[in-house]
Amino acid sequence: MPVSHRTAPARGEDDHLRSLGYEPELTRRMGPFGNFAVSFSVISVLSGCMTLFGFGLLTGGPAVMMWGWVGVGGAVLLVGMALAEVTSAYPTSGALYFMAHRLGGPRWGWVTGWLNLLGGIAGIAGIDYGAASFVAALAGLQWGVEPTPGVVLGIFAAVLVLHALVNLRGVHVVSVLNSVSVWWHLLGVLVIVGVLWVVPSHHQSASFVFGHFANGTGWTNPLYVSAIGVLLSQYTFSGYDASAHLSEETTDAQLAAPRGIVRSIWVSLLVGGVLLAGLLFAVQDYDRTVGAAVPPAQIFLDALGDTGAKLLLLVVIGAQLFCGSAQTAAASRMIFAFSRDNALPGSALWRRVSGNGTPARAVWLAVGAAFVLALPSLWSTAAYGAVTAVNVIGMTPAYAIPVFLRLRKGGRFRPGPWHLGRWSRPVGVLAVGWVAVVTVLVCLPQTSPVTAETFNYAPVTLVVVLVMSALWWRMAGRKYSVPVVDDPQMAALEEQVV
Repeated sequence: MPVSHRTAPARGEDDHLRSLGYEPELTRRMGPFGNFAVSFSVISVLSGCMTLFGFGLLTGGPAVMMWGWVGVGGAVLLVGMALAEVTSAYPTSGALYFMAHRLGGPRWGWVTGWLNLLGGIAGIAGIDYGAASFVAALAGLQWGVEPTPGVVLGIFAAVLVLHALVNLRGVHVVSVLNSVSVWWHLLGVLVIVGVLWVVPSHHQSASFVFGHFANGTGWTNPLYVSAIGVLLSQYTFSGYDASAHLSEETTDAQLAAPRGIVRSIWVSLLVGGVLLAGLLFAVQDYDRTVGAAVPPAQIFLDALGDTGAKLLLLVVIGAQLFCGSAQTAAASRMIFAFSRDNALPGSALWRRVSGNGTPARAVWLAVGAAFVLALPSLWSTAAYGAVTAVNVIGMTPAYAIPVFLRLRKGGRFRPGPWHLGRWSRPVGVLAVGWVAVVTVLVCLPQTSPVTAETFNYAPVTLVVVLVMSALWWRMAGRKYSVPVVDDPQMAALEEQVV
């Protein structure tokens, strides 16, 4: 939409963006539903729950999967509410790092940005590699293709290219696809759960679904195993910052973006709980399911036979493709915004916007980096679990930093139209506390004994990224130029060493 033809609300949003220091470059063609849809699509219960289902069966089994889903979902809802409040005040494509910079100073913003970048790229890798695994499983059923690591990686590369090409079509296409994605997910879960409830003659008992504990990790402490097991839920409940990253392309962003964050979490909490229960009730042979390359596919196969399994796999793959496209959009906007503020090597290259208002080169960088991150899957059986841990360890602390800084700022924080009122502090404290716990959990070894093949390289990746960000700060931090407008207290914070 040309600037000269913007509606009055869009002009108002652009004026607010200018008040934050940025000249509008992207096109506002996404409505409130589309903004909710992008975060709901990134969370994607048909992606996260399905791709880590086998991991959950080994790390606590059904009991941890079901109760962990409820507990983690409730905790993430608190994080999302606290983050939504800050998003309403600062609706920009930079999202988390811009909030951290405005509330705490440049170094807070710099570190948050690099964490967000790591988590966003790992999110693409995790989602699209999971989709590739399911495509390989379908190819195995249909044509007898053996899902070797090389085959899965090749499919993964093709999926990445597909998502890049979709995103290059512009935000309007992305918004339409995300809106379709919402209904695909909702109807897909209803179809999967309904078929698995009606067709099989045998179902597991409620005591099995809500009380059976299983441990295939090699560790002996059930509390430790259960703590690791929450990664399934925490990984799925990730990526809801997409609503904030797309705020510069959303109408009425100060209300639509925070509402999109919160709504995407609680809707996913309800829908995902139904999906997990439906799958677990339909398990026919637990040991065979655990040993399968793609456990949900084995559940479909045992319960429905070849034809039914293939049809349900198509439903899941469709949802995963929608999810990966939405995550690519969010990560590319993060790269664009970070480059706009000269925080990445080659920033002048990555910040360029194409004629349809899309940061095209940022899109290609996002999918290219995601491919590199998943390369260890060629020689490591634990690579996928590690990629999901990288996603959590990057994104989750990045969610908490703006919330922590908002708490530290106290009454000096000027909220936007969406805020928590008197609940802001207790919700924020609980959110930051939960993130601190999760950050430790995802760094722990997931299997025993710890070998080169089973090593969880998430903490190593985190250290490498933090070291890289520190070195780049020393080399080019002086070029980092997040605008600071109309905030006299920032002068002292700019000089603060964090």
